[in-house]
Amino acid sequence: MHPEPLPPHLAGRTFPTAGSGLSPARLRARDLDRTVWGVRRDGATDLLTRCGMFAARLPAEMHFSHVTAALILGAPLPLHLERRPELDVTALLPASAPHAAGILGHRSTVSAGDIVIRAGVRHTSAARTWIDLSSGLRVEDLVAVGDYFIHWRSPLCSLDELRQRAAELRGRRGYRTARDAVELLDSRAESRRESHLRVIVVRAGLPDFEVNYVVVSTETGRDVRLDLAFPKHKVVLEYQGDYHRTAAQWRKDMTRRSRLEADGWYVMELNADDLADPVELVARIRTVLAGR
Repeated sequence: MHPEPLPPHLAGRTFPTAGSGLSPARLRARDLDRTVWGVRRDGATDLLTRCGMFAARLPAEMHFSHVTAALILGAPLPLHLERRPELDVTALLPASAPHAAGILGHRSTVSAGDIVIRAGVRHTSAARTWIDLSSGLRVEDLVAVGDYFIHWRSPLCSLDELRQRAAELRGRRGYRTARDAVELLDSRAESRRESHLRVIVVRAGLPDFEVNYVVVSTETGRDVRLDLAFPKHKVVLEYQGDYHRTAAQWRKDMTRRSRLEADGWYVMELNADDLADPVELVARIRTVLAGR
């Protein structure tokens, strides 16, 4: 048996149960999302929608922050954080951190421009989110988020802004991580794992490399962009993520590798297992460079 249609002013919307005019039985119907106590949602719920459901009962002095804000902005995070069900909610001092099922509470001050609004949801800006994450992420993961935020195609903030915010964090939790990460950022990185690979290479002191280095194929005459290259040695490091597993991508990668090798490049194809052991990986890269 299908539930009765919602009134037009509630259809496809998020609304508080109080004052909705719906019966208790209708509010319990399976077509409504009941994730948030005291709030219902008609329709599918993605992250932004879930935040909107919580926002319906949050006071004006609270906003979404940390991991939740990063995900709203589309930043790449470790999988366990991307799948975390709780939402980060921050209250402005001197108010206490919020406590409720489904949220992780924080309290802080904000500066001008720290809070932005998207689809009616208040959350921290890219620069403020990056600083907030510095107390909980490893350097390489903070670099990956920062690379995404300053990416040259559609930057959400600037490198200078992040550098300034990192300096302002001096003496507070997360300062060392932010200080180290900001010097490793690169606006040309294309993925989280590419950022991780670059951090490994930089920390190892490997010289003379370029990110997204462009060469011209002598066979096709087309530009070929390399993930991370050592042009002096003609060695390229290529990270192969899961999307490379499709048959079409596998064939494309084979042709790309063959053309690079025909042009005199040594191609090291790497995956997540390689990045899991940086010491061994760096030793292997050094061996290859020494032989070139």
